[in-house]
Amino acid sequence: MEEEASPPGLGCSKPHLEKLTLGITRILESSPGVTEVTIIEKPPAERHMISSWEQKNNCVMPEDVKNFYLMTNGFHMTWSVKLDEHIIPLGSMAINSISKLTQLTQSSMYSLPNAPTLADLEDDIHEASDDQPEKPHFDSRSVIFELDSCNGSGKVCLVYKSGKPALAEDTEIWFLDRALYWHFLTDTFTAYYRLLITHLGLPQWQYAFTSYGISPQAKALLRLFDGSSPPVDLNNPRGRAGIWSRRF
Repeated sequence: MEEEASPPGLGCSKPHLEKLTLGITRILESSPGVTEVTIIEKPPAERHMISSWEQKNNCVMPEDVKNFYLMTNGFHMTWSVKLDEHIIPLGSMAINSISKLTQLTQSSMYSLPNAPTLADLEDDIHEASDDQPEKPHFDSRSVIFELDSCNGSGKVCLVYKSGKPALAEDTEIWFLDRALYWHFLTDTFTAYYRLLITHLGLPQWQYAFTSYGISPQAKALLRLFDGSSPPVDLNNPRGRAGIWSRRF
C-alpha cells in the first residue's frame, strides 16, 4: 500500500494527525511565508512487527517507542517557505519505520582491503562527565539503531547502552555527527519526539546540542523563516529547554 501525503492545509482536519503532530500544523500554517505543510500518512504497525524486530535484534523495544509505532509506522512531515515566487523546502521531521530501524554495524566504512571499522575510528577520550553520560560505543558494548538520517547531516540514534541482550530501560537518544562524534540528546524517545516537533524540523537543529552549534549555511536558511528569529534558540549549546508534556 502506498503512503499517502496529506494535502497542504488539511493536516488539522484529521484528529489522529493532530494528535501525532501535537498541533504543530496549526502553528506552521498560521506563520507568514510558510507553505506546503505536508504529512505522509503511515498506517500503524502491527504488534507482530514489533515482536519480530525484538526477536531479530535481541532487544526489548522501549514502551514509548512501541506506542509510537502502534500509532504510526514511522513519521515524515515537511514544510516550505515562499520567497518571492520561489518555494524553498525548509523543515523536515522524520522517524524511520520499523523496517528501517536498522543497526549501525562495525563493517568497514570503505570497500577497501583492511579498511577501518567504526570501532577502529572511535575516540575514547571523552567519557561520562557531570553534564553528559558515557557516550555510546561502536563495538559490542552498545547496540545502536538509526531513527533518522537527518538529511545527511548526521544520525539520530536509539542507543542501548549495555549490549545484548538489550533491555528497554538501558536506552538513550544520541546524535552522531558527520565527524563520528556523539552528542547526548535525551534519555527517552518521548522527550526526543517533543524536541523534534518543537524545533519544527529546522535544518541541522540537532547541532544545537553540540558545542559548535549549527553551520553558517543552516543559519542562512533559517533567515528565510519569515525574515525573523527562529522559533527556537539554535545558538544555545544545550538546545531548547521547554518541551511539552505529551506522552505516547
